[in-house]
Amino acid sequence: MSLSLSQMAEAGLALNAPLYADVPGDIAVSFEFFPPKTEAMERTLWESVEALTPLAPSFVSVTYGAGGTTRERTHATVARIARETPLKAAAHLTCVDASRDEIDAVARDYWEAGVRHIVALRGDPPRAGEKFTAHPDGYASAAELVAGLKRVADFEISVSAYPEMHPDARSPTDDIDNLKRKLDAGATRSITQFFFEPDTYFRFRDAAAAAGITAPIVPGILPVSNFAMLNKMASSCNTAVPPWLARLFNGLDDKPATRQLVAATVAAELCRRLYAGGVRDLHFYTLNRAELSYAICHMLGLRPVEAAAIPQELAA
Repeated sequence: MSLSLSQMAEAGLALNAPLYADVPGDIAVSFEFFPPKTEAMERTLWESVEALTPLAPSFVSVTYGAGGTTRERTHATVARIARETPLKAAAHLTCVDASRDEIDAVARDYWEAGVRHIVALRGDPPRAGEKFTAHPDGYASAAELVAGLKRVADFEISVSAYPEMHPDARSPTDDIDNLKRKLDAGATRSITQFFFEPDTYFRFRDAAAAAGITAPIVPGILPVSNFAMLNKMASSCNTAVPPWLARLFNGLDDKPATRQLVAATVAAELCRRLYAGGVRDLHFYTLNRAELSYAICHMLGLRPVEAAAIPQELAA
């Protein structure tokens, strides 16, 4: 990867000064949530939404369970965000176990609810260990889903990207070609699966650029303090967990506060290294908790704004 002079200067600053000294906060952030299953989880979710709203995120997204298992809860959560907050709400939508007509109907419901942004995904099979099989009358890929959504309405569309290759891809080149098909079908940007080393992102970004991809590739950041959960999530999406990360969490099973500090430090340093390489847009997988994401954003110089000062274009 070649750096510009300004990026080289920034990289030198990151190496030779306190990492977070006077970082200007010139970043855009977005946050991902999942629909709550219980009243207690719903309270936690809305406390997190309220805590992160003052950071004026570009958008907040809500995930969609395999096979549409959270369809109603996802719709209710997204609609409430669009209705009750100044935030731009994005809904996840997948191809799994649904016909084109069913998916198009869900998309029209979102449009009618004021939602203008969809995160379009092929989706994982509803049962672990199975391979994805398209519905006989459904969309066979995320690229087809993107094209179908654009026919329903003029949605802004985000898609996924895999810096360490999608588990079903035949090769890294095949995976990047698939990403290009999704973007060419009408997607605005891609958001990466989480990763833990900055070079993983930079190598992928350079390979995508070499393949003719010009749309933004936003790094997905997972600040997680439960290492067992992390391993489970990583194994399902082909994300490498570095040995040094395992060693950092070793011995902390019964020390949740320490795990929080370690998790925040690791994720914040990753974000700082990405910033040094020119990244100015970050997407946080919050797991419905605000503390770690808020702390990292603060360390990167982002500060809360008054509700009245949140740009009107963030309204759904």
